[in-house]
Amino acid sequence: MPANNLDPNKWVDRYSDYLFNYTIVRVNNREVANDLISETFLAALKSAKYFKGEASERTWLISILKRKIIDYYRKINSRKGQAEVKINYSDDYNEGEWLEEQVADQFDKTAEDEMENTELGLAILECLDSINEKHAEIFKRKTIDGADTEAICNEFNITPSNLWVIIHRARTALAACLEKNWF
Repeated sequence: MPANNLDPNKWVDRYSDYLFNYTIVRVNNREVANDLISETFLAALKSAKYFKGEASERTWLISILKRKIIDYYRKINSRKGQAEVKINYSDDYNEGEWLEEQVADQFDKTAEDEMENTELGLAILECLDSINEKHAEIFKRKTIDGADTEAICNEFNITPSNLWVIIHRARTALAACLEKNWF
């Protein structure tokens, strides 16, 4: 379909249900899904002049939506640990405002906790050996070693989007392995 045959006036009627179903299984939040779909339609309107007609309208909109979903996850993941969370709390012994004050004391561990952490660590390493070798290596470099995204992408000749897909797949495989072998 050539660019001049795009019909933005019918996008909501034709594609909103499909786009919603596609999005809701990926973000599991109706409000976020609706926002992402709205952003997709807006981005499509802004870039309609670049539509080459090599794919259908729906396929083109899905490709824009996929990028919006990836951007959404990048945004929420980049904010993790950076936001300062302030709450009021009170218990029998303490009162305060900062959530960080309620973090468990790292020195208040029992021998059982230590043993469980060691067992979990060994189980994770065993599971890493059982998943796709490339996925395991990329997961180790990013998650365990804390390597920079750009460095990993250059080392493995992949894009940042591909990196996060691989990390997700590795986590999914690890979770399945741990559920089967450790829990």
